[in-house]
Amino acid sequence: MKVLKFGGTSVGKPERMHSVAKLISGNDKKLVVLSAVSGTTNALVDISCKILKKQKEEALKAIDNLFNPYKEFVKHLYKTKEGLQKGEEIINKHYAFVKSHVDKEFTAKEEKVLLAEGELISTQLFQEYLVESGYNSVLLPALEFMKIDEDNEPVLSFTEEKLGELLKKNNQAQYYITQGFICKNPNGEIDNLKRGGSDYTASLIGAAIRAEEIQIWTDIDGMHNNDPRIVKKTHPIPELSFDEAAELAYFGAKILHPFTIFPAKKYNIPVRLLNTMQPEARGTMIANNTTAGSIKAIAAKDNITAIKIKSSRMLLAYGFLRKVFEIFERYKTPIDMITTSEVAVSVTIDDAKNLDKIIQELKGFCVVEVDEQQSIVCIVGELVADSKGVVKKVFDSLQNIPIRMISYGGSNHNVSLLVKTEHKNEALNALNDGLF
Repeated sequence: MKVLKFGGTSVGKPERMHSVAKLISGNDKKLVVLSAVSGTTNALVDISCKILKKQKEEALKAIDNLFNPYKEFVKHLYKTKEGLQKGEEIINKHYAFVKSHVDKEFTAKEEKVLLAEGELISTQLFQEYLVESGYNSVLLPALEFMKIDEDNEPVLSFTEEKLGELLKKNNQAQYYITQGFICKNPNGEIDNLKRGGSDYTASLIGAAIRAEEIQIWTDIDGMHNNDPRIVKKTHPIPELSFDEAAELAYFGAKILHPFTIFPAKKYNIPVRLLNTMQPEARGTMIANNTTAGSIKAIAAKDNITAIKIKSSRMLLAYGFLRKVFEIFERYKTPIDMITTSEVAVSVTIDDAKNLDKIIQELKGFCVVEVDEQQSIVCIVGELVADSKGVVKKVFDSLQNIPIRMISYGGSNHNVSLLVKTEHKNEALNALNDGLF
């Protein structure tokens, strides 16, 4: 069985849902994961903020602004009177549910319940369209088989068991439709896999059922060798290894959620990135194979904070780094890059929520310098240590751009550079010219 995930723009209009139905048609069984219709999750976040602030009139207006277009959406989605009636019932039910929260006590718990509405709406609308069109399909609620633990990590064994039971119970169906992004937490409450989590859902499902292939359908024809929003003349990459794709996703390639690769890699399930608007395009295949000595792509990650930690006693203090890392661990703040010298260590983080507390603790035993407004530029490929000339090409390309930090040799798959965000676009273009 293949797992196919379709993003918000892929289901963002009635005609696109029609196209998705055509794309999934065929003789083989498929499990289809859908995101919310594009714009819906952002609207639900806005509605939640207004309810939290007790802005009742503004919240009601925002709810109307979200659901009024859906009333037109269903008129163009369905072809029969019965289908339209089903679609209107779905919209009216969810409209009433969201609206009911305006006068209720509203906390972060209720916010997560509202954020799940987008995927619940899109999958119900799509399932009813498939039924109307004669597809042998069934809707499998993700909330019955997707679960996270106390550390917000998915419980794959739970998914294997519960999804397996649902598939066995509905084994007469050819198409299985489910929601991306949403899940339950250890308390049995509605939660989510964070933004972009529909990709992650698809990968976890693929791993749980040992899928033949996982397909991620978006509005771009595969992962590009650079950011097409900033750099002209980029091109899709035909093939990437799991490790290369993971590096690119983590360091800024927007087409893929960073966590998507790991479940697929664990069970060696190929991941194919495809374009709903251009289904004939080759896209990008992510698997175990790669090409040694080749630079594949460049990505950039913004909102980075660099922290330089200096201590004259560092060289002789063998427990120094442990002491530093324990502080970041205590505040659950991951480190992206690290460089060291005899008297200093520099690290970067992309989550500055607890920055003040971290700095305060660090200052208890060292001198701290902080640089904000930084970006990590990552050059990815099979960059084995004896690949001659790779690093020279990188630095020749960036000879006019100040570089704050360099990380090379931590893996065979990337060279990471830290630059001021104001130099990021220039760096991406310079590397594109110099490397490709």
